[in-house]
Amino acid sequence: MQAWLMLAGAGLLEIVWAIGLKYADGFTKPVPSAITIAAMAASMWLLAMAARDLPIGTAYAIWTGIGAVGAALLGIMLFNESANVARLACIGLIVAGIVGLKLSSPS
Repeated sequence: MQAWLMLAGAGLLEIVWAIGLKYADGFTKPVPSAITIAAMAASMWLLAMAARDLPIGTAYAIWTGIGAVGAALLGIMLFNESANVARLACIGLIVAGIVGLKLSSPS
């Protein structure tokens, strides 16, 4: 269970650094840049710790899926990105994939 919690934390931090890239403006803004870099490092570390106990294919796919879904949803909310039906359906498919990988994982 601890590995899954670390993986969830890694995924949440991936969202932080993905959104942080927008605020860092090409790493020209010091505070958002520092937060983004710290979130990247912490996210990778948590992913590495989770991958000790989880299959790497599952861990990596779930990590990127959490980041992709979170960044897409926050992009819609924070940056007025498109929220058309096709895009939301595709986000839903990513969520379905994440759930499927979790349910089919032996760990």
